Amino acid sequence: MLLGFVLVAASCKKSSPQPEKPQAASAPKADTQTPKPAPKVEVKADVNAVAAPKPAVPAKPDVNVTAPKPAVTDTNNVAAVVKPAGDMAPIPIVLPKPMFVGTPGNFQGITNLEKPLGKPREPFYAPKGTTNVASKKPVKSSDEQPIIGEIEMITDGDKEATDGSYVELGPLKQHITIDLGASYNIYAVIIWHYHKQPRVYKDVIVQVADDPDFITNVRTIFNNDEDNSSGLGAGKDRNYVETAEGKLIDAKGVAARYVRCYSNGNTSNDLNNYIEVEVYGRP
Repeated sequence: MLLGFVLVAASCKKSSPQPEKPQAASAPKADTQTPKPAPKVEVKADVNAVAAPKPAVPAKPDVNVTAPKPAVTDTNNVAAVVKPAGDMAPIPIVLPKPMFVGTPGNFQGITNLEKPLGKPREPFYAPKGTTNVASKKPVKSSDEQPIIGEIEMITDGDKEATDGSYVELGPLKQHITIDLGASYNIYAVIIWHYHKQPRVYKDVIVQVADDPDFITNVRTIFNNDEDNSSGLGAGKDRNYVETAEGKLIDAKGVAARYVRCYSNGNTSNDLNNYIEVEVYGRP
């Protein structure tokens, strides 16, 4: 019994397990595989994106563009040319009192009649220093004995359409001639016929010349005798209604000493009336 116990004990002692030696930690294996390249990302252009603005390129001047010309009004209608300032200035026109208002009626037998402007005439520009060179200057007439008034009244400065302010010449074609006393560059001629009531004077013709008999260097600056009934040539200017503004004729700087105005009766009678004539010029 004792012997068995000893054998069992010895057997147990031999088989007791020995403590394990600690193993060294193994180093991590190097990754020998070649790293894969990063995937390419394709960037697509946004067709809706706004492109950055390009730097502005200064525009080249267009050599074919012409500078605008001064505005010119219809000289047969408003009888005024609007010109730029500078060496030009409005001529100093003093108007008489209007004697009627409203639109004139029909004038039987009158054709090519300009429409009333319906507002004051635009200023008329001429070189600075332009004045009325006809003021108080001598006047002669084809009718040496007027029915009413005196010939000198045509340049006396009175433009009113009142009794005692106008001259009445005989019937049919008549004319008056103003001697300016010297040659002037003439820019405008303004005629006031009888304007107490609306009338149209027929065959209104204005000429300038270098001599009193109108033989030398005669030039016509206005003519509305469309059928040549006065024998001075057919004109293309328009008929017009007499008003307090008178008829302003653009003479375009023509050089002359004498100014002659014709008429051939009017729509009220066969007589010829003048209240005032002004001639705007410079020496």
